[in-house]
Amino acid sequence: MDLIFKALLGAAVVVILAALSKTRNYYIAGLVPLFPTFALIAHYIVGKGRSIDDLKTTIVFGMWSIIPYFVYLATLYVMVDRLRLEASLAVAAVAWLMAATVLVTVWVRLHS
Repeated sequence: MDLIFKALLGAAVVVILAALSKTRNYYIAGLVPLFPTFALIAHYIVGKGRSIDDLKTTIVFGMWSIIPYFVYLATLYVMVDRLRLEASLAVAAVAWLMAATVLVTVWVRLHS
């Protein structure tokens, strides 16, 4: 039952994105995926199972995680003029992965 609910929730988000992309304010579709669904879940789990200091560390790391997302968006912005959409998305995803790897590597070195 829980899996069915999650699937329906994911499908609802896709429907909302598709509907928004057809409106005069199509760009709002870029905001919907940023609703902190998974962050809420993660912060609840960490907050219930660990100390407040651990929760604060998770929150600060989340703030830094905006950098890989920005790298993804900046890369996609540049690539859509140069490559097909699918290739642009792939390159941007790889750029996100690289930036996320750097972030985690630096974080571990500074906080271990």
